[in-house]
Amino acid sequence: MPLPPALFIAGAGTEIGKTYVTAALVRSLRAKGRRVRALKPLASGVPPLHDPTFAESDTGRLLAAQDIAITPVAVDACSPWRFAAPLAPDLAAAREGRSLALDDLVGWCRARLGETEADKTVLIEGVGGVMSPVTDAATGLDWLKALDLPALLVSGSYLGAISHALTAVETLRAHGVTLSGVVVSESEGAPTSPETVAAAIARHGGVTVGIVRRGGDFPSNLV
Repeated sequence: MPLPPALFIAGAGTEIGKTYVTAALVRSLRAKGRRVRALKPLASGVPPLHDPTFAESDTGRLLAAQDIAITPVAVDACSPWRFAAPLAPDLAAAREGRSLALDDLVGWCRARLGETEADKTVLIEGVGGVMSPVTDAATGLDWLKALDLPALLVSGSYLGAISHALTAVETLRAHGVTLSGVVVSESEGAPTSPETVAAAIARHGGVTVGIVRRGGDFPSNLV
């Protein structure tokens, strides 16, 4: 299944592997000779740039997948809104006396899409789940709809993941969002296999589903 030139990576929940999946997709596309630009415009729980653990942050992992060195310029170009607290962005921003407007976030993303070369795939990774707040008044769904991009939904394989994924699928469809597919990111210690979860999501959701295991590659049936 060929990917569109720009794609929004959405989540069925929080801490389920969106960045891992996005980085795997970057590596897969680059291995096929495709040019890729991966962005994480909004990120919470980010350590200071000088902290040794920054390389393990979402932004650090995306830069590494693109073979981009961690510099202040590169970090700002990937993740202009970064907050220290591992909370929803609106709460994390409030802790720092900052705020974020949806129009600014959408405008920044549109500018990056507009300036990117036509032969380069752009991946924009969201935060949390589809309905997680991103500002005081807007959710990730509002952000996605404003950008009018197709979405790749990431789910886990933990107990309850099937329901969460199917609920997210139906929510996206109800709001007219084009769904390119679902990726099941293997959850550590899950009682069922990723294959079982993926088969159920595909069967009930009528959507193409792939699996990314820890340490594994992006599923070939979605690229």
